[in-house]
Amino acid sequence: VVPLGDKLVIKRIEPQQTTSGGIVLPDEAQQKPQQGRVLSVGDGMLLPNGTRAAHMVHEGDRVVFGSYAGTEVSVDDETLLILCANDVLAIVR
Repeated sequence: VVPLGDKLVIKRIEPQQTTSGGIVLPDEAQQKPQQGRVLSVGDGMLLPNGTRAAHMVHEGDRVVFGSYAGTEVSVDDETLLILCANDVLAIVR
């Protein structure tokens, strides 16, 4: 999947299956993870002068985003998230 403009394609990091105390969580009790790995980035936002702004996020970065950010898409039986670069809250180093 090749994103356009200032969009990013992200694969969510798998949610925790158990609590720190060892209790197994059912699927309904697990929260959607708000972290993921950037798979691909678009060309950047188009500026008024016709150039493109470079992304601050790069392929392979681990990022944090809002719980309702982006749009989920299914590609080859894999669920991916497409979101704007502005929806990224932080890069995890």
